[in-house]
Amino acid sequence: MSDWPPKPQNETHNTQQQPTGNEWKLLEKVVLASVEEQRRARRWGIFFKFLTFAYLLFILIALGKSCSTTSTEDVGATGSHIAVVDIVGTIAADKQSVNSTNTIRSLKKAFENKQSKAVVLNINSPGGSPVQSDEIWQEIQYLKKQHADKKLYAVIGDTGASGAYYIASAADEIIVNPSSLVGSIGVIMPNYGVSGLMQKLGVEDRTMTSGENKAILSMTQPVDATQKAHVQALLDNVHDHFINAVKQGRGNKLKSNDPAIFSGLFWTGEQAIKLGIADRVGSLNTLKRELKTDKAVNYTIEYSPFDSVLGRMGSSIGQGFATSLSQQVQSEQTTKLQ
Repeated sequence: MSDWPPKPQNETHNTQQQPTGNEWKLLEKVVLASVEEQRRARRWGIFFKFLTFAYLLFILIALGKSCSTTSTEDVGATGSHIAVVDIVGTIAADKQSVNSTNTIRSLKKAFENKQSKAVVLNINSPGGSPVQSDEIWQEIQYLKKQHADKKLYAVIGDTGASGAYYIASAADEIIVNPSSLVGSIGVIMPNYGVSGLMQKLGVEDRTMTSGENKAILSMTQPVDATQKAHVQALLDNVHDHFINAVKQGRGNKLKSNDPAIFSGLFWTGEQAIKLGIADRVGSLNTLKRELKTDKAVNYTIEYSPFDSVLGRMGSSIGQGFATSLSQQVQSEQTTKLQ
């Protein structure tokens, strides 16, 4: 018998069997199991990424340490030697320059090592911060008292001026090359005035302050006589600290009372010896022969840009790991809410 007329489409669809309650539960379990498996995979993925980054970081640190030029490790095994601490470059508080923190640590190790016959300041510096210089000078005075049997030499190369000479004055002897530049016992605070230029350009200074002297030494305002006198007194006070340190360090070795010595002038090594601000001509090599040792160990703690890069890299890795973990937790919480 012919099946006519045909049945409507929806009627045919309705005849299909719908899933039962047990089937829905089974389907739910399968879906949840898949979600849980994805969560585990993400956790392990983050874990292995972290391990990989940690391994690479370890390798980079190891390479950095092996490339270091500082010879402070296992110095006791070298036997009797001269301990060298560099004062090379500008003296300032930043890590890239000669700073009191690293220099004091270096000097402490040099003095405390029983194998070091003497300590040498290897100086080639135009100077810099009076605060950093004085902190090093003060610590040298302390270390010399603690190790009275160990002599401290300052060997000046091309330049030992200003703050570098401040430090050198604490040495038992200052050794120079005849052509070294030595001295510059003075203090400077650079400042410029551009008010005339601003007027020509039509630029108006609208600086606002709370405190009548807050804009002292402003480049855009005329110099006030009272403020100028205040700054000059400040510089003179710092200069007095410098002069007193040199006089205390050099003592009776100063052969002249000429005030020009403390005027900021500098001299050749040969002239410095005549004035008494240096002792004799020589070098690290001549000092080795005098002390009868051919070994010199450098104790200088140097700034390494590589370490800085590693520090930033470690921070980035840590932040990345924390971000990934946070996203993972948020994802799981969202899944549970759904």
